[in-house]
Amino acid sequence: MRILIFIIILERFNLSSTLIVLNLKTYLEGTGEGAVKVAQACKEVADDSGIEIGVAPQFCDIYRVASQVDLPVYAQSLDPVGAGSFTGHAFVQSIKDAGAVGTLINHSECRLTLANIDASITTARNAALKTIVCTNNVATSAAAAALGPDYVAVEPPELIGSGIPVSKADPGVVTGSVDAVKRINPAVQVLCGAGISKGEDLAAALELGSVGVLLASGIVKAADPKAALEDLVSKV
Repeated sequence: MRILIFIIILERFNLSSTLIVLNLKTYLEGTGEGAVKVAQACKEVADDSGIEIGVAPQFCDIYRVASQVDLPVYAQSLDPVGAGSFTGHAFVQSIKDAGAVGTLINHSECRLTLANIDASITTARNAALKTIVCTNNVATSAAAAALGPDYVAVEPPELIGSGIPVSKADPGVVTGSVDAVKRINPAVQVLCGAGISKGEDLAAALELGSVGVLLASGIVKAADPKAALEDLVSKV
């Protein structure tokens, strides 16, 4: 009976392809050794749940996290520059050598022009890094999908950090983005972001057609990040 229930859960939510990405931003709780502790909590919950969980630490912490914890590490952004005279830029080779497997692009706190989004995707792709392009509505989700990233993460900026999940406040932006992305490029998958923190939020995001979530403060700033993560995956 337990095996049958597990199979039903897998078929309903396809846990094998579910992705949770935790953005550590510049929160003190996710800086330095704090980043490692949060990543370790992610690893433990990922192993227990069978759901892939990745983290996006600050640039200075990519190597620290990637070398100490066996889980996917993403850069918070990158610059489409090559080797040479580009002081102060985030060079893709440095990001990859530090241990990152992918990168966020165009987060609402680090917005880019469409041309730079395109160049960043190309730069990451040439370095074999996965790409998660952040968008804020259906139209930008469709535009991003046309550029061929691995994922589009739709998250209305006004809901980021609000504790109000987009799946409740504006579910249409999720379903609309999923439909638009599928029409433009079926190979691109959709993540849901903004206000995600609880198990019901992840379950709702999956029900709306996304394959996972991009989240931050609800986990990173929680009194017990591991317990918060366990709650997040509890309903799937």
